[in-house]
Amino acid sequence: MYYVYLLKSVKNNFLYIGSTGDLRRRVAEHNRSTQKATKHNVPLELIYYEAYASKRVALIREKALKHHGGTIAALKRRLFAEKSM
Repeated sequence: MYYVYLLKSVKNNFLYIGSTGDLRRRVAEHNRSTQKATKHNVPLELIYYEAYASKRVALIREKALKHHGGTIAALKRRLFAEKSM
C-alpha cells in the first residue's frame, strides 16, 4: 500500500502533505526533526490519510493536493467541517 497523508503542527497549525509506502515510519521521521520541510514545526500529528494500491496513483494524488489549490481547499473544507460538527 501507498499512502498520501496530511500532517498538522501542534505548535503552529502548519499543514504538510506527503506520500509514502510506510506511513508509521514516515510520521515518526517527521517528528524526529530529520525532514527539512517539517523540522521547524514539530510536533506533528497525522490528521488524514488515503491508501492506494499503486505508488503512481498516490503520487498523482499528492501532486494534485500540492499544486492545485481547489483540490486541497476541498479536502480542508471536508476535514475541518467534520470536526466542527
